[in-house]
Amino acid sequence: MTLALLETQHKACLRQIEKQLTALEAEMQGLIATEPQLARKSAILSSIKGISRITAAALIAEIPELGSLEAKQAASLAGLAPIARDSGAWKGKRFIQGGRKFLREALYMPALVASRFNPDLAAKYKALKAAGKPSKVALTAIMRKLVILANALIQEDRMWQEQRP
Repeated sequence: MTLALLETQHKACLRQIEKQLTALEAEMQGLIATEPQLARKSAILSSIKGISRITAAALIAEIPELGSLEAKQAASLAGLAPIARDSGAWKGKRFIQGGRKFLREALYMPALVASRFNPDLAAKYKALKAAGKPSKVALTAIMRKLVILANALIQEDRMWQEQRP
């Protein structure tokens, strides 16, 4: 009997959380829609296969400088630029650090989706895997490419289009 009560309470909590998430998403999209410049950025970002409206909102909120940066600066702000760990003749592994952690977290799932469904980025992911790179390293490279691509498209004020071979 206690298990049934707990299950009912958990379901009620989940319904409440889902309602709150829906309300937050609607508020975010409403705020973006009120400003033409943000609406345009959101449309450009959402045109990239792998980036949803939610990820576009996260990018707009976390990296408002997007579109006014150089590629390396955008990757560095996101914490996706490889940092060398060398000393003298010793060569260490490259790693990522710093930057905006939430942005990196927000880009992980879109990179996973893009590595499967975005033809341009899927080809890059497959090439990295074929070169012997671990999956996480290849996904990090796709995350970096997404940020750089988003920055370039906003700079050029154009929608993403699939490249034809």
